[in-house]
Amino acid sequence: MSNKHPIPLSVYVHIPWCIHKCPYCDFNSHEFQGQDIKQNEIIYTNALIKQLESTHFSSQRPIHSIFFGGGTPSLFSPEAFEKIINKIREKFTLENNCEITIEANPGTVDKQYFYGYKDIGINRMSLGIQSFNETHLKKLERIHNKQEAYEAAKLAVKLFDKVNIDLMFALPEQTPSELNDDIKMALDIGSSHVSYYHLTIEPNTFFYKHPPKVPNQDDSSKLFDLVCNGLKNANFEHYETSAYAKKGSQCHHNLNYWNFGDYLGIGAGAHSKITSGDSIIRYSCHKSPKYYLSEVDKNNFIKEEHELTNNDRVFEYMMNALRLNNGFEISNFEYRTNLPINEIKEELLIAREKQLISQIDGRIKPTILGQNFLNELLQIFLRSQDHDVK
Repeated sequence: MSNKHPIPLSVYVHIPWCIHKCPYCDFNSHEFQGQDIKQNEIIYTNALIKQLESTHFSSQRPIHSIFFGGGTPSLFSPEAFEKIINKIREKFTLENNCEITIEANPGTVDKQYFYGYKDIGINRMSLGIQSFNETHLKKLERIHNKQEAYEAAKLAVKLFDKVNIDLMFALPEQTPSELNDDIKMALDIGSSHVSYYHLTIEPNTFFYKHPPKVPNQDDSSKLFDLVCNGLKNANFEHYETSAYAKKGSQCHHNLNYWNFGDYLGIGAGAHSKITSGDSIIRYSCHKSPKYYLSEVDKNNFIKEEHELTNNDRVFEYMMNALRLNNGFEISNFEYRTNLPINEIKEELLIAREKQLISQIDGRIKPTILGQNFLNELLQIFLRSQDHDVK
């Protein structure tokens, strides 16, 4: 790997607990059930630090970004995150402009925590609001109301360099008028980044067992157009499938994922992708928080690891990079996968013939049709292991 253009390296830290498990959520998150949050914070923070200390991975690359995700990381105090950041800084080094993000739930807002997060160097907050509509908040079983969401977002915008608001569309019985109200409220807050997700019914969720009445495909498409047009008219760039940002406010951490960068995952269920020479290795930590903590004394954090085959590299790269509306440079594909672009010339030809991608000046990007039928586009690059790229 060239030292001139090293692959960026990020750190993801998973906090797996929340106050209430939402009916649509399929993330590795678990409700606090009679547990003392503060005591749990101490035990888990110590485990995260021990995992960082014991990791055999070392790199001369500075850390590009840090992301505290969950669950609900904002249940933990600034002191806990300060210890973790200091340990990351000790183990590696941080880029001068390292983006440090924390996810927060408006229903758990402690104003002093918000000020504390800023004081320890966290410079980006992502707020899981989902909707400003009281009826939809109740259907989604969110623990905050409209006013709490608004006040938390205004405080975040006041304190942090960058603020993302998570919202959802195609909610049960959602009307265009209600969606427009959500967009208007988000714009009024002054956030520089909005992640707008289509509500999908995932397996192993309450909604999967008890499906709500959601808009049909045609109505969902119309709602999606409202989201796109509403945010574009407010000078937000639709730069990724579900992400909209004002100039200079794109999420550095997620861009590293989408550009097939490297990341070290710390905590229960966290995943890592590390490039070392010609190899690309994936690791995953034990998913169950209880089991993860039970193995701390043995320094047994990793459940499994495997090296990506060439077919894995092709599909994973495309799965990430084609989420970006501006696509990717051919040179980036070759450098990040260690494969020549000609190895996928047949797939690229099929995708072009179906008008799902365009190729101009060394850049491949999804067309509007490709963006709308992303799953169909990705299927073109899904190969069986017995037909691995040579």
